[in-house]
Amino acid sequence: MSENNWDAVVVGAGAGGLFTAARLAHHGLRTLVVERLDRIGGRASTEEIDGFKVNSGAIVVELGGIAEETFDEVGAKFEVRPANPPILYRIGGRDVDVTTGGWGLLISQLTRQGAKLVQGIGDARSDSGLPERELSTADWVRRYTKNDAVQGIFRNMCGSIFAVGSEELPARVFLTYFTRKSAFKRFGFCPEGTVGIWRSLAEVVEHGGGEVWLDSEVERVVVTDGRVTGARIRRNGETVDVTCRFAVSDIGPSATLDMVGPQYFSSEYVGTVLQGDLPCAMISVNFASREPLIAAPGLLSFARTRRLCYVANFTATCPEMAPEGWHLYVGTGVPKPAVGDFDSEAEAALVLQDLREEIAGFDAAHILSIAVTRDGWPPQRAVAGYDLPYRTPVPNLWNVGDAVKTYANAGITACAETAKIVVDEILAVHAGD
Repeated sequence: MSENNWDAVVVGAGAGGLFTAARLAHHGLRTLVVERLDRIGGRASTEEIDGFKVNSGAIVVELGGIAEETFDEVGAKFEVRPANPPILYRIGGRDVDVTTGGWGLLISQLTRQGAKLVQGIGDARSDSGLPERELSTADWVRRYTKNDAVQGIFRNMCGSIFAVGSEELPARVFLTYFTRKSAFKRFGFCPEGTVGIWRSLAEVVEHGGGEVWLDSEVERVVVTDGRVTGARIRRNGETVDVTCRFAVSDIGPSATLDMVGPQYFSSEYVGTVLQGDLPCAMISVNFASREPLIAAPGLLSFARTRRLCYVANFTATCPEMAPEGWHLYVGTGVPKPAVGDFDSEAEAALVLQDLREEIAGFDAAHILSIAVTRDGWPPQRAVAGYDLPYRTPVPNLWNVGDAVKTYANAGITACAETAKIVVDEILAVHAGD
């Protein structure tokens, strides 16, 4: 077979694309991954700044969930070092570990009237205990308490996991995640930066006879008689036409529409995609110091901040991410609103103000970068609970990633899950051919 004929073409080498491509290659499908950037990982990659490995987008990787299971299944190296404890909460000037005490211990640290709220969380384990779909997480919490610190904890949890505020996230999503999903109980960092785990998946693709083309862009997915038959790719200044039996897009349903052409989709589907194009936003301040600034080995979250959701301490577990003698951190916040327009400069200033007030010594820290991810390059392409379908009206074209995630999931875990769902469907079709 020539390099222009493939079983599957995957557009985008982000988390969803690489999980998909590794699974396809593992099952014997010759797979081409096309990425317009000069690196893999998409919105969960890593760049080097002044000798520091600075993550862009997703920073923590869940342990024991479907992401790690995927690596085991395809035979890829999964180098993620656990943070123990994974998260501390700054409450009343103390950094509290609630790993063993759970919700009861966390909320009791904030208010003595928290028993009903804890009971409400427990009730959500059954369908009858879940609130109506329209109720926001913030409004659900207000049913039980007016305590500002409690609201702050829930707001920052929503921001940390779903990249939206508690006013924007449905309570039903939040409660489903924490009572029925993995809820990120165990996670860690990759010592190479998050891009390290993607390199392992790219190796699986290549060992399976596939390729990963960087600095290459799919100009058009070719549809003939209602099915994808190939793609036109711009690579090394030349146009390359390839053929394929299956196509998977990790660039989001809206961008996929443009890449294929809306004329190949039903008007109902086009309307659904355009209406559901609701990306979130996040602000990340990457900084370093000679002296350790926080004791938390993983994440430090807060009860009383304006925008700051958490600070991650990378070098406590992965000193390789910084030059010798340095400590590397990221402080991440969610703007208001997290969906829609906002003043990037003003919102970033509020995150910086929170960092100065919460992190002693921050003023002397070396700021490596301030990243505002939004619009076409968001932390998540859809608000959880409002995701788009992964199937398209073109029968051999699918979407994967965080715009088509399953209900109440998020991040890298959601990308791994959508990849498994889509690959299972492709394999079923492939077996029947």
